[in-house]
Amino acid sequence: MNFEDLLQEVGGFGKFQVLTLLLLCFPRLLLPLHFLLHNFLAAIPPHHCDITYVDRLANLTKEEAWLISIPRDAEDVFSSCKMFSEPQFHLLVNSTQEASNTTMNITAVQNCQHGWIYDQSQFTSTIATQWDLVCEQRGLNQATATFFFIGVMFGAVIFGYLSDRFGRKSMLLVAYVGTLLFGMLSAISVTYSMLAVTRTLTGVAMSGLSLIVLPLGLEWVDIHHRTFSGVTTSIFWSLGNMLLALIAYFVRDWRWLLFAVTLPCFVGIASLWWLSESARWLLTKGKLEQAHKHLQRCAKMNGRKESGAKINLEILNKTAANIAQKPGGNYSYTSLFQTPMMRRISYCMGAVWFGVAFSYYGMSMNITGFGLDMYMTQFVFGIIEIPAKIIMYIVVNWAGRRHCQAWTLILAGLSIGANIVIPKSLETLRSVVAIIGKGLSEASFTTVFLYSSELYPTVLRQKGQGYCSFMGRLGGSVAPLIFLLDGLWKPLPQVTYFAVAVLCGSSVFFLPETLNVRLPETIEDTEKQSLEKEKQLRGNISEVMPLKSL
Repeated sequence: MNFEDLLQEVGGFGKFQVLTLLLLCFPRLLLPLHFLLHNFLAAIPPHHCDITYVDRLANLTKEEAWLISIPRDAEDVFSSCKMFSEPQFHLLVNSTQEASNTTMNITAVQNCQHGWIYDQSQFTSTIATQWDLVCEQRGLNQATATFFFIGVMFGAVIFGYLSDRFGRKSMLLVAYVGTLLFGMLSAISVTYSMLAVTRTLTGVAMSGLSLIVLPLGLEWVDIHHRTFSGVTTSIFWSLGNMLLALIAYFVRDWRWLLFAVTLPCFVGIASLWWLSESARWLLTKGKLEQAHKHLQRCAKMNGRKESGAKINLEILNKTAANIAQKPGGNYSYTSLFQTPMMRRISYCMGAVWFGVAFSYYGMSMNITGFGLDMYMTQFVFGIIEIPAKIIMYIVVNWAGRRHCQAWTLILAGLSIGANIVIPKSLETLRSVVAIIGKGLSEASFTTVFLYSSELYPTVLRQKGQGYCSFMGRLGGSVAPLIFLLDGLWKPLPQVTYFAVAVLCGSSVFFLPETLNVRLPETIEDTEKQSLEKEKQLRGNISEVMPLKSL
């Protein structure tokens, strides 16, 4: 008897699974509150150089003081990063762009010498205004997101290993506590260096929430409800997107914003009281009594108490013998590349995760150009993702995981490429293409969590997810820095996002399909399923060849 048979006895999808999914939806709701927080935490409001001699210009209006103190740029707006070395009073008489440019050629124009004055109409405070991360320091402001995703990247490896060794539930608790601790420390940072370190460590902890939720949910549901499980939990990511917009709208100070998005971890910690450990994982570790306890709880909640009573320790021992590790064997990250099929899965899924995260965060961190303010844009982006996920729930069970994964990522890349060549004068068309691209990118992200969880065997599932998440967060950490390439060539960031999405999406065609296939328990199961698929394919080809000869 394998675990799928045990699950059918106690109920493959009932009240127990509904409760488990609801408990696992909460961390998914919290994830975007930190993953996309950079949009508001590091927002740069309108600003200009601080003019120290402005008190001597009391007889001038604010606009006149700016006119003689700050040069205009090529778009005829006051520069945010430059100032005149001395007041240009003659511009009060002739303030045209031509006169200003002439003055700039013959008068020393310098970088801001005494700091900046920031417009506080939208933000009370951000990290950009706190530490003057503008102009020459703009790279440090953008790097804040990179530091966070570097933490997520290394956290994926750490939690992938630890959750396979110490269990899903215990590591979920560690992730909650770590997020709470480092999130609070970030909010009271007194220097930029302290913020960079604490945000990196927050990323490490948040990685555990991201990594554990889907596999733990999948390991408790039957084959027919795996897609429903994956898509349902992912919808709460989109709801978190919308929640972030609402929180950021009402909380305009960066310190209080960090407190607001971190405090819900207390609720998450309390919710673990009702969450069961993965019985699959317990059996792989030989913890039969604990597995029996959770299976009996599942049977009782699902109204299958009599069927559950038939499952005893002897049956569990036989089941564990089928899915447990080989005697004396230890699975590590090198096991992901141990056999031909495991190597193919790991190489291709690594590329796919990189491309999915790279393109998704490239779009999500550019919330301008829709004719709406940034709060409404963030909210709309969350709404856009929900129908994309509902459509994927239908399509992924019809067309299969492989084709859905490949084409959503490729088409997302093509939508980015299309906006490179569509003239800027066609604003409506560009916005429609961008919205479609965002939906496709989210559909791709929804599928990749489900697909990779089904490809890896139980004994390596968390390590596989850890490796994949590492590659995804590598893409996420690089994505914000790509925006800085516009100084070399304006379309270069979009060209990069387009090329990476198309190339990485194409690698999916080398992977096997997992629709309606039992979750593999061991590496041997993965190889066996691959051989069976190849034999089936050869059989189909041999049947077609005689027909062609006729």
